[in-house]
Amino acid sequence: MRRLIPAIVIALSLALGFTAASAATPAAAPSGTTADLAGSVDASAPDKLIQTAAGAMLKDLDTHRADYRANPDKVHTLVDQVLLPHFDTDYSARLVLGRHWSTASEDQRQRFVKAFYKSLLDNYGDALVDFTADKLKVFPYTGDANAANATVRTQVRKSDGSQVAVNYSLRRTDQGWKAWDVVIEGISYVKSFRDDFGAEIDQKGLDEVIKRLESGDKPSAIKGGAGGKG
Repeated sequence: MRRLIPAIVIALSLALGFTAASAATPAAAPSGTTADLAGSVDASAPDKLIQTAAGAMLKDLDTHRADYRANPDKVHTLVDQVLLPHFDTDYSARLVLGRHWSTASEDQRQRFVKAFYKSLLDNYGDALVDFTADKLKVFPYTGDANAANATVRTQVRKSDGSQVAVNYSLRRTDQGWKAWDVVIEGISYVKSFRDDFGAEIDQKGLDEVIKRLESGDKPSAIKGGAGGKG
């Protein structure tokens, strides 16, 4: 099932609501834009976070699309500077590594998160560059405004006109709402990656998995392709 999900959906989900951490010193984004974009993201409510984060990112992609296509590394900067502050990265990484988090050293934890994030962006950043605002619909959040956790429903329209359900899991923090998981067509990416990484770590060890990701290989959960850009 995971491998049939279009790369464009994976790319958008990665950017808006999945595990991320700054992988390296990124290339500079178009000057004079990221500070304003980052300031326009509203984390006061779950649906506002997803809507404004997506809006800020897609607006800049649309304005500077040719520049981003010519310099794909700049997508990393856009994600890092505009969206990363609204990811609960430690919480997500802990859940992805599962029981292996408690036995991993601090160095292993940091290397894993950075390598995992960079691997995903390297493989799907090109699809993200081609994403446009008309392909995304964010539904209003109707849950308890005082809840500690929330789910925001969205739909992503594929090129054939069909709709893909993409739901974001968020939690309330002292810095406002933060996203920590994405569920695409009923599949939780935190759970999927935890299952796949867990089996691989049991067999090969955490260091070998980290080295594979650092080498630029895809995470095993999406290895073999994830469909067209859709």
